[in-house]
Amino acid sequence: MRILLVEDDIALAKGMITSLKHMGYQPEHCVNGKQALLALADSNFSLLILDLGLPDGFAIDVLKTLRKAGHTLPVLVLTAQDEVETKLAAFNNGADDYVVKPVDVLELEARIRVLSRRNAVRRDDLLTVADVSLDLGNLQCLHRGQHVMLTRRECMLLKDFMLQPDRILSRRQLEELCHGWDGETESNAIEVHIHSLRKKLDPQLIKTIRGVGYMLNSHYAD
Repeated sequence: MRILLVEDDIALAKGMITSLKHMGYQPEHCVNGKQALLALADSNFSLLILDLGLPDGFAIDVLKTLRKAGHTLPVLVLTAQDEVETKLAAFNNGADDYVVKPVDVLELEARIRVLSRRNAVRRDDLLTVADVSLDLGNLQCLHRGQHVMLTRRECMLLKDFMLQPDRILSRRQLEELCHGWDGETESNAIEVHIHSLRKKLDPQLIKTIRGVGYMLNSHYAD
């Protein structure tokens, strides 16, 4: 699996390259956005790891160029800032996930696995986890072969869970995603939508991890 790492901090990049090789990946390295665009145009990669703080300021342009061209390449963003605005800017322009520097190797490996698995199951905008299928093209949901009527916001929340099955999503993470759904800001929105999804699909589909967050249980039907 070839990974393009775009990072201008040479010391950090060397450490990440060493770690990626130990994980069995084939990393290629660029130090700025212009180099990244050239590399992406000339070669095929399975994942892009992109530093937001590139010296030439082209990080967001790389995201925009990829998504405008219709590329579905998974993008993991690196950022030294943990502000909500920074994360939303990355997500709104096509990022799939982010890691805050300094980079923890175990977290990096886990997020790469998640993105790789997510990309592998994404076919024609159809997501399938356990006995639930969600067509992102027309926002249609099937549960055990039966159509289930979901609101757009319920579909968006279900999509976020299905893209990261068996991974705990904190309330804060879900609220950040929620703010992108037409500016929804109700304080209890997450609980309301999760309650509705459980009622329409299965009470065991989305687990509450007390004090931590929520998780889509891909083995609930086993």
